[in-house]
Amino acid sequence: MFGFEPTDDQKTLVESVRRFAARELRPASRAADESGEPPARWTQAGWELALLAASLPEEHGGFGQRSVVSGALFCEELGWGDAAGAIALLAPSLVAVPVLLGGTAEQKAEVLPGFAGDDYVPGSAAWQEPRFDFDPRVVHTQARRENGSYLLDGVKCNVPYAAEAEWMVVYAALDGVTQPFLLKKGTAGLQVKERERNMGLRALPLYTVELKECRVPAGRRIGGDRGCDVEPILNASRVALSALAVGVARAAYEYALDYAKTRHAFGEAIAQRQAIAFMLAEMATEVEAARLLVWEAAWRLDEDADATREACLAKSFADDTALAVTDRAVQVLGGHGYIADHPVEMWLRNGRGFGVLEGLALV
Repeated sequence: MFGFEPTDDQKTLVESVRRFAARELRPASRAADESGEPPARWTQAGWELALLAASLPEEHGGFGQRSVVSGALFCEELGWGDAAGAIALLAPSLVAVPVLLGGTAEQKAEVLPGFAGDDYVPGSAAWQEPRFDFDPRVVHTQARRENGSYLLDGVKCNVPYAAEAEWMVVYAALDGVTQPFLLKKGTAGLQVKERERNMGLRALPLYTVELKECRVPAGRRIGGDRGCDVEPILNASRVALSALAVGVARAAYEYALDYAKTRHAFGEAIAQRQAIAFMLAEMATEVEAARLLVWEAAWRLDEDADATREACLAKSFADDTALAVTDRAVQVLGGHGYIADHPVEMWLRNGRGFGVLEGLALV
């Protein structure tokens, strides 16, 4: 069974990411939300933490070994700082991790070193589709083999950095099975539409993408002719998003707790009132429970065990927790929770997104 005590290396990692989140992400999160742009300082300073390089093997420019548990730990801290900034910082993993997990030796040699350098390089992934019945295992974007290439047709939404990324992983159905394809920027038939305007995660550049007879060389199918099992990729994404959701929920809980201790009404701190105290207790319980579900799913992935059930449970519960805890944080602050002077309304908007987003982050 997995343990509950991080290793010394993991503790050092968490502390480093926590300092970055407190120093860089949290102070600039409101301005980034209002401007709609993640500060360049976010991604470059975050890149210096070498979170992705530590997951890549030495032969491809990295210096470590991938650990999903470690990824879950630092994702929570990034989510505590700012969800949009966290997903922006994790964007290179959207390309690197699928190639690392399922790519051929040639694909790894071509792609991975570009994400192990000193400078931040955005990556992108087109998985989600604008359908009410979207299922990542049964996508409607189609791929068909033709004259040594694959032709892709379909529409994707919530595609991060689609206009900026040099590499994009597009998930399409080939003979009824979801498969990932590597696309270079400027590929004929790949059309990046206008940037989306969403309720939350406003600082994260998300786009709609259309694929019309988009021709991809056969060698750009991740895994080559044998293809790639996307379930480990999907589960890694579920863990990453769940950990980010826990971070957002924890931020909201801590802020509401501090506010309740210092806000006085009728001669006492409102934290002393039973309704507020019970609400805060429920928030703390749900954050802890969601975290443990995330850790279990991450541990199973590190053990190369089937983690689909655990990852789905973690994602479902963390999604609900992010929404419930951020909403209660707004309630604890009362009228102050609804105005931009406090960050809880922004966290509520960001937290709502976890329940409808898939494939936006990977560890």
